[in-house]
Amino acid sequence: MAPAPPHRRIATAVLILWALLALALEVAWGQPPLHQPLVAAVDAVGMTVSDIDRAVEFYARILTFEKVSDVEVAGSDYEHLQGVFGLRMRVVRMKLGDESIELTEYLAPKGRPIPLDSRSNDRWFQHIAIIVADMDRAYRVLRQHKVQHASSGPQRLPDWNKNAAGIRAFYFKDPDGHALEILQFPPDKGDSKWHRPTDKLFLGIDHTAIVAADTDASLKFYRDLLGLKVVGESENYGTEQEHLNNVFAARLRITTLRAAAGPGIELLEYLAPRDGRPMPADARANDLIHWQTRLIVRDAEAAAARLRGGRSAFVSPGAVTIPEGGLGFTKGLLVRDPDGHVIQLTDK
Repeated sequence: MAPAPPHRRIATAVLILWALLALALEVAWGQPPLHQPLVAAVDAVGMTVSDIDRAVEFYARILTFEKVSDVEVAGSDYEHLQGVFGLRMRVVRMKLGDESIELTEYLAPKGRPIPLDSRSNDRWFQHIAIIVADMDRAYRVLRQHKVQHASSGPQRLPDWNKNAAGIRAFYFKDPDGHALEILQFPPDKGDSKWHRPTDKLFLGIDHTAIVAADTDASLKFYRDLLGLKVVGESENYGTEQEHLNNVFAARLRITTLRAAAGPGIELLEYLAPRDGRPMPADARANDLIHWQTRLIVRDAEAAAARLRGGRSAFVSPGAVTIPEGGLGFTKGLLVRDPDGHVIQLTDK
């Protein structure tokens, strides 16, 4: 084989030098190589509640979540982590199947309630999708407990929509007005674990969904910066989708991302109507519209460095060291995605 021309050998050498330089800079800055996903797993989905005993009873009695831990914390480390001065928090972790939620009540200072006129296309919207073994039976349970409807009733997505055909879903609310979804996959969709024989009705959490103003901008954050992988896409519209979201003429671009483990993160971009309101600029972690999705990273300091490089909006000043025995991690930080949804990055 003839040797490569000199100009090609020079170009190759330059590319190798650039790659080595980039790797050296990443090591010097304490960042993982850019091809390595920043996020190892989606650990839990958290929300702020007004009365944690009432919330725990709701999730345990109706939806069969089990309490895992119950801690009360205060101090400057937690104030810096959450961006709320003078806080005292009670945090309860609950589990359903393999997935977990974290309920947080701010004993001090109290925040604001969810706006009564909130709609599913407002950009503070977030929910968790709880998988059920039998939609009709699960809906009867919710009716027996007089839960507040968000959808008009369970909806079956139509067969013409190949990526969503046969999915049955229903939106409702918890006592504070947080949106929740029960969802049943047809045999040809969803993770295989949702189709295993079981005597349980509520099985686990498939994903958390958030409204995004611009999917492409959100993908730069979740896919390109955090390293989550796109695993599904669809465009949903029609009377079933309108009645599911309770938004007339709703047309959604839906993109699902996942880490190596844990529930997915689903982006909901309303192509129509475009009148959803933005996240309030002064929203804080003690307000009841606050959700925070906890992601596990290998190194919180390195994650903070990469996020600064990506010009992310920080809630915490950076990676905060948490006292041992507090919230189950040693370092963490809060950042906002392009629409203001809060992501908590923690290492062990």
